[in-house]
Amino acid sequence: MSMYYGGNMTQGKLLEFLEDIGISMSSGYLSNLLIKNQEDFEAEFNELYTEGLASSPWQHLDQTSARVKGINHTTNVICNPLYTVYYTTLRKDRLSVLGVLQNKQEIEFILNPLTSELLGNLNLPTKWKNQLKLLPQNISFTESEFNTLLDTYLSKLGSQHRTRVLEAAAISFYHQQADIPIVHTLVCDDAPQFRLLTDNLALCWVHEGRHYKKLTPFVACHQEILDDFLTEFWDYYRELLAYRDSPNQKKKLELQSKFGEIFGTETGYKQLDERKRLTAAKVSELLLVLEYPELPLHNNPAELAARTMVQRRNISYATQTSQGTKAWDIFMSLVATTRKLGISFFEYMQDRISHKSKIPSLGTIIRYKCFSQHQPLSCLEELLCMSG
Repeated sequence: MSMYYGGNMTQGKLLEFLEDIGISMSSGYLSNLLIKNQEDFEAEFNELYTEGLASSPWQHLDQTSARVKGINHTTNVICNPLYTVYYTTLRKDRLSVLGVLQNKQEIEFILNPLTSELLGNLNLPTKWKNQLKLLPQNISFTESEFNTLLDTYLSKLGSQHRTRVLEAAAISFYHQQADIPIVHTLVCDDAPQFRLLTDNLALCWVHEGRHYKKLTPFVACHQEILDDFLTEFWDYYRELLAYRDSPNQKKKLELQSKFGEIFGTETGYKQLDERKRLTAAKVSELLLVLEYPELPLHNNPAELAARTMVQRRNISYATQTSQGTKAWDIFMSLVATTRKLGISFFEYMQDRISHKSKIPSLGTIIRYKCFSQHQPLSCLEELLCMSG
């Protein structure tokens, strides 16, 4: 299998690089190091992911297709300015995303007041909600245990309603666990599997704008109406960008009012007006930035990171084993994160393979970079100097 590290760096190229810097090994040994004996790299991946999640209350999230042994999978991309993580799963549904956010394949479930609240949002019939309240509360279950519980006491629960119960119980467990930092806000597109997972959802304005670019009016006056609207749309977007730099209550109220004017006014172009109504329904997610000006207005970092996975897929097409897939995710995450931290990946690999340990763990660097952003002096530079 040919490993890919960024740009067009394959395992063969990496072997050449290691030889150039004085590390001699066979291709088989390197393959085993990267795929079969990757415990140290996996531990670093786990640490950088935990510290990355802890470094900000919001995270970018996107998904792209992947292939493993000829079977369709999904690669999830989670990132912020300090790190990027790739995580491949068989499915792209809400339960899979919850597993990604907890960095584990086997998720857990719990019944508690949050579960009931979520099931109300998921439109589960009242009779099923009442029966669920009779089951053990505030006890964590594995997926197998929870399914057995539902089979025993809610055997007539339909498949769709059962999925909603599983989702609500899994989300509830996620929000009460303490093993990994909880994401408070996801910055993403409006895919249904991303909803309800976090306290807040901040939708991508660039993604929203793409819906309007797909409109293809045939009548000249409709084309003119669409052109005028798109100008208004992106002018408003630039006003939101300006608000992030200098937020104030007056401008906040103005932008809230203007949103209603732009997306609530009929134009006479039916397809455009229908699309505007869909946007208007997302007002709270699109204008969350007015409450939290630090939030990004677009999901470009995650989308760009997803394109890197697409480039990798074009070069090597697919992984053939779950072990190889995990190696892909780990090393692509390490490449992307070292780049964001301003560290040469090649120097990083030399340091790790030679066991010199001059470069601190990526998780440590993320933690100190996050801390130093709020300090008059860079604690990161002090850390690097001490390590040197």
